[in-house]
Amino acid sequence: MPLTWEDEGCEPFIEPQVGGTIPMRSSCHVLDRVEVIFDDDRAVADGGLLLPMMLAQHLGFRELVEDHVALGDAPGRANVGLKAIALVASLLIDGDSIDDADALRAGECGAVLGQWIPAPSTLGTYLRSFSWGHSRQLDAVSRQLLTNAFAAGAGPGAEPFTLDVDSTICETYGLAKQGGSKFTYTKVRGYHPLVAVMAGTADVIHARLRGGNAFSGRGAAGFLGETFSRLRAAGARGPITVRADSGFYNHKVVDACRKADARYSVTVRLTKALHKVIAAIPDDEWTPIPYFLDGADVAETTYRPFGKKGQPCRLIVRRVRPSPGTQLALFVEFSYHAFITDRAGDTLVLEADHRRHAEIENAIRDLKYGVGLNHMPSGRFGANAAWLAFNVIAHNLMRWLTRIALGEKLLSTGTIRRRFLRVPGHLTRRSRGTQLHLARRWPWREAFLGAITHIHRIEVCRT
Repeated sequence: MPLTWEDEGCEPFIEPQVGGTIPMRSSCHVLDRVEVIFDDDRAVADGGLLLPMMLAQHLGFRELVEDHVALGDAPGRANVGLKAIALVASLLIDGDSIDDADALRAGECGAVLGQWIPAPSTLGTYLRSFSWGHSRQLDAVSRQLLTNAFAAGAGPGAEPFTLDVDSTICETYGLAKQGGSKFTYTKVRGYHPLVAVMAGTADVIHARLRGGNAFSGRGAAGFLGETFSRLRAAGARGPITVRADSGFYNHKVVDACRKADARYSVTVRLTKALHKVIAAIPDDEWTPIPYFLDGADVAETTYRPFGKKGQPCRLIVRRVRPSPGTQLALFVEFSYHAFITDRAGDTLVLEADHRRHAEIENAIRDLKYGVGLNHMPSGRFGANAAWLAFNVIAHNLMRWLTRIALGEKLLSTGTIRRRFLRVPGHLTRRSRGTQLHLARRWPWREAFLGAITHIHRIEVCRT
């Protein structure tokens, strides 16, 4: 005979009348009867970590770190590969500080990673052992990891692709951050790293930490040269287009693109001289375009940037009428946005494509809030440069997992974590091996198992 509410010792729920109020007392205190015991040594909180860790293993991540990173006589010099895997795994499960890595030591999570898990204090010592030069060794690791991933099917091959370049502010607080205690151009203290992202996939091809007082374009030409070299070495053979905002408007950036035989599309700074060039465009050459504001038009002219020695190129301009009633409408008839380019093609198509440069902000947001770049954990510049490198590796593992294993084009880190990483599990060991038991009726079970099959097909990379 089925139990009733009264048999369970609960008060029946009283349906409120129309216009009445809901009773304040609870219908039943079932959750109060749940007893919580932390005693399962074989539980795995994030069983889905198996997927990115398997992919990292097949791409040879640990071996690459051990081959390229040498910390000299620093205290954290031992087991550099194991510690790198622990840091990346912590970032993958949303750990934005060194202490968050302690969650990996619970239950049998180490078995999912295939190794022992260092204590957070050990990882902190390891991270602080990096100087600026040592962090550049991690650049060599990420470069080869990119090559291995592209060889496994994540690369563009001979297809044309677009590279978005930008900088971002990683805000810090206080004066104890080496290189990050000075004010940035946004009037906050922090670091100002450079980031190069492949459009459409959100792969971070290259990143470099800089002090907060660096202006946007500082070191951009050399950074671009390294980025082009990474792409070609990884097997990307197609034509390259570089998109950038006005912070990168200088002749060195354009010369770096020409040297690498890459096309460029760079926003210009609106000087008085440039306003005169725009004002000379005849009214009948402006073409209306669909835009989120009414009264937007596009036109094109020829322009010689960077003085008389600069090479003539296309200047494409978008003008927009200010919204009625705004302060801007009191002073100007149009606001303008212009960029230079050496690309061939229809003016309206190129203008619309240049606007898509804004998509890099999604990748930067994923770096900051999908992994842990929003928090720089150390007071040492070299340690934070290494932290940036590990964040880039963790971010890219998610991108490659999406395309290589899950068959999707682009999923955010938060979506992957929610669907595939945060799967509670239980580990058992038998004579034939280890079994990871995951939650029954998990909505993305088939995609998870299919991802394992796809990863198994990747030939393990050996350095």
